[in-house]
Amino acid sequence: MRTLRIMEHISLDGVIQASGEDGFPYADWTVPYRTPVGRDALLAEHGERFDLLLGRRTYDLWSAFWPTAPANPMADRLNAATKHVATRRPDSLAWGPYEWLGPDLVEGVRRIKALEGPGLILWGSSTLTSMLLEQGLVDEILLIVYPVLLGTGKRFFAEGTPPCSFELVSTKATPTGVNLCAYRFGGPLKV
Repeated sequence: MRTLRIMEHISLDGVIQASGEDGFPYADWTVPYRTPVGRDALLAEHGERFDLLLGRRTYDLWSAFWPTAPANPMADRLNAATKHVATRRPDSLAWGPYEWLGPDLVEGVRRIKALEGPGLILWGSSTLTSMLLEQGLVDEILLIVYPVLLGTGKRFFAEGTPPCSFELVSTKATPTGVNLCAYRFGGPLKV
């Protein structure tokens, strides 16, 4: 069985939005904090082989960039990964290899998790996060935490995200104060 890991760049106040869409004023807020150490740590967290689980908006944003990005370890791995896409328009997918999750997203994710293959990584696609947690399909979360407060923007967890607990697996700090914090699903919320 494959594992599903959510990875997300996040501010201290929970903002994950990084593009200028929807009038968001802080596009590319992560750029000043990027370092070779952080890049190498993130590459290590991905591993050599993985598949992607993407919502349609993230798929469209990434497919406009990664296929034409200069060759480098991250671009090469993302381009080689099978993209499992949640979409109502599977006929318009072009950045491959890809696979449509099907009309029932939960069953589609259960199906691909049950198969043999590399681990699955969900990047972006915040609308999927709560649903996947609610269905017990998330095994780990990696938060790349930046030492900033943005005050506005799309948040990682939406209102109504089911309560649950996670166990800390590891932390890594970069020279610019970015922390990579890995958590494993721990079950229901302990109160």
